Amino acid sequence: MSQHFSGQSDDLRGLTTGEAQARLSAEGANELPGHGPRGLLVITRDVLLEPMFLLLLAAASIYIVLGETREAIALSASILVVITITIVQERRTEHALAKLRDLSGTRALVIRDGVQIRIPGRELVVGDVILVSEGDRVPADAQLLSATALSADESILTGESLPADKQAATDQIFSGSLVVRGFGMARVSATGIRSEIGKIGRALISLQPEVTPLFHEVRRLVRWVALAGVSLCIAIAIIYALSRHDWLGGILAGITVAMGVLPEEFPVVLTVFLAMGAWRISRHGVLTRRMPAIESIGAATILAVDKTGTLTENRMRVAVIDTLHAAIDLRLGSTLDPPAIAILATALAASERDAFDPMEHAIRDAAMQRAVTEAQRLDAMQLVREYDLTPELLAVTHVWRDGEQSICEVAVKGAPETVFDLCRLDDAQRHTLLQRVATYAQDGLRVLGVARGTHPGHLLPDSPRSFNLQLIGLICLADPLRANIPANLAECRQAGIRVVMITGDHAGTALAIARQAGIDTSGGVLTGTEIAAMTPDDLRAHAQQVNVYARMAPEQKLLLVQAFKTDDEVVVMTGDGVNDAPALKAAHVGVAMGGRGTEVARAAASLVLLNDDFASLVGAVRLGRRIYDNIRHAMSFIIAVHIPIAGLGLLPVLFGWPLLLFPLHVMFLEFVVDPACSFVFEADAEAADVMRRKPRPTHSGLFTRRIVIVSVLRGLVALAFDVAVYVFALRYLPEDQARALAFMALVVGSVVLIFVSRTPGETSGRMLTWPNKLFWWISGLTLLMLPLTVYISPVARLFQFNAPPVIAAAIVVLIGVLLVVTSLLRGRRTIPARGHG
Repeated sequence: MSQHFSGQSDDLRGLTTGEAQARLSAEGANELPGHGPRGLLVITRDVLLEPMFLLLLAAASIYIVLGETREAIALSASILVVITITIVQERRTEHALAKLRDLSGTRALVIRDGVQIRIPGRELVVGDVILVSEGDRVPADAQLLSATALSADESILTGESLPADKQAATDQIFSGSLVVRGFGMARVSATGIRSEIGKIGRALISLQPEVTPLFHEVRRLVRWVALAGVSLCIAIAIIYALSRHDWLGGILAGITVAMGVLPEEFPVVLTVFLAMGAWRISRHGVLTRRMPAIESIGAATILAVDKTGTLTENRMRVAVIDTLHAAIDLRLGSTLDPPAIAILATALAASERDAFDPMEHAIRDAAMQRAVTEAQRLDAMQLVREYDLTPELLAVTHVWRDGEQSICEVAVKGAPETVFDLCRLDDAQRHTLLQRVATYAQDGLRVLGVARGTHPGHLLPDSPRSFNLQLIGLICLADPLRANIPANLAECRQAGIRVVMITGDHAGTALAIARQAGIDTSGGVLTGTEIAAMTPDDLRAHAQQVNVYARMAPEQKLLLVQAFKTDDEVVVMTGDGVNDAPALKAAHVGVAMGGRGTEVARAAASLVLLNDDFASLVGAVRLGRRIYDNIRHAMSFIIAVHIPIAGLGLLPVLFGWPLLLFPLHVMFLEFVVDPACSFVFEADAEAADVMRRKPRPTHSGLFTRRIVIVSVLRGLVALAFDVAVYVFALRYLPEDQARALAFMALVVGSVVLIFVSRTPGETSGRMLTWPNKLFWWISGLTLLMLPLTVYISPVARLFQFNAPPVIAAAIVVLIGVLLVVTSLLRGRRTIPARGHG
């Protein structure tokens, strides 16, 4: 409810509504770059402009030019299905991101026309006077006019996990930071793209997202194969027409060969696999903003992770209580003795009743579990006075009275050096205790000194320095690692992925957290200041050895990612703050945290972890490797299966045999080939060793020489058998029966090619039990339709078949299976089991 803001001077009455509206129109909304969601038309346009979809449309156009309307319609229908799947997936992503924007959107308490009102943060303008207090997200950059014990968590901007104290007149508060203590009044100095957050976001415009090498490779292959197919089509048509004086037959033969060679399956495989991968990973809390990232993340060689909120929980906990005689580690479940309980209770008494500061919240949580009696006693007492933390005195002092008693109890907590001074320790005591504090700090702990005392009477001093205080101990807090981090990082290392930590925190804390997580710290730590002073060559040399980077500014994170990329590393960068955004976009795969991440970080990233669960990222790496394996298997099958199809269209023309294949035959085969490529291979589960092998080499192509040779040999074996059946049948059977028999051999061989291409390197028993229901469904349906096509007269006439003897058909199928399976199993060891070689 609005209320008048009393006691203010004229210059703090804020803007008038008219002034604010005029400035909003002139300056624009207080929004960050890329804030608006993409609409359906924009998404559809982006999808249709993808090179792979353009190639599909080009293939359909070629069919139309060739006059094969059915084939053009069938291919167009498949294009429509793929485009629909992609658009639906992108729309789901945009809707989810829009919900995240709504959740993270700020509202501002502003003074307009002398009245306090709450407005959406996007409506703020320069000159507005805003009020902030504990728990508020700062909606814009602003100059403090007044502040009372104001402290702000700026980790979202700087990466520093500890709150920064703010003073009126000299300090600013920044958009996106969180007020954790106190309250203040400030005048807005910058909004939107002109704020500090906005400046970082603006730097993203000049950075272009990576295009995966896989897309380049498939695009190049499709171009060459398409050109070869069209050329072969023309050559076959001319040869047939000149040798047999039948131009119509020549055109038909050319069309058939072109249909058998045209590589429309290649882009279908790539787009469907990535779209289905995005759908699969979304079920585990990972949104995909750019589909190629699904495949790229499987090739990651470096995983660069932020500390605050990524490795750690971004939630402080009491870790150790030092009674000056013994250290009790709460992380080990140790029981507190009375002196430790007294320290915890005193720290609670020196905290706000409704704690919002992360450290005070941690102290209250620990006290509610381990000092219940003392906490209940404190609830019944009266808080007489608070001495807030100031730059000159880095400690909080609370004075309590129990009922009508005249003696007050004093509780103090704060920076150890300050508390030591308040307790008037001598130099020897200070030196000993500061060494102990330094040891805790090296372990990544935040240390507070705790003291208590009593004060007689009702007259309290102006400064806590006048109290007679006794140091009772130290309380150490930690921003703990997420429980699953060590196991997840160990799995990454096992997969050959180097893990580095990039943080805005100080070097000691960074090293301590890195050791706890299991990151290799043998190379020491580099700070942002040191990186800024290095040449690119020096940075590249250090980046090969160092895995921990501290006090990093946004531009230094970007330099580091670029140094990694210069060394041909595939970089995956995780982060949640605005300061991470440039590096997220420059990395091969940027991964933003969806829970506490900023809109700029999410817009710059390729993947968004909705649940901020690092395990989901490891799952994405696993899925990326699985997808690449399955794409490779599918591509190997495509190469192999097109050899007998093209060969059976080409050889009859060259040797003067009756034509074996016609467009309708190839269309039937497409109903086997396309589903197999698009869905059977995509549905294959990952291999058991998928996360136990090194990343594929950076310059490793999808089609290695070994894979091409093996695929071609498989296709030639299948072609040799089909030709043998056709030549043999032509000697003893009529032409239409021979054609039917050879076609049966071709279809059976295609199914066997699917079988062995799915599981290269596996044993025969493992191949039979490899989990994939789609394979058995499609294979069964194909083998069921085959006899119907051959032995049902109306259908057979469409295919220019005549039913061959059943015995002959059974022998052909049996011999075909035995010959092809034996030949292909003999060559299966030439490809590593589901590997990258």
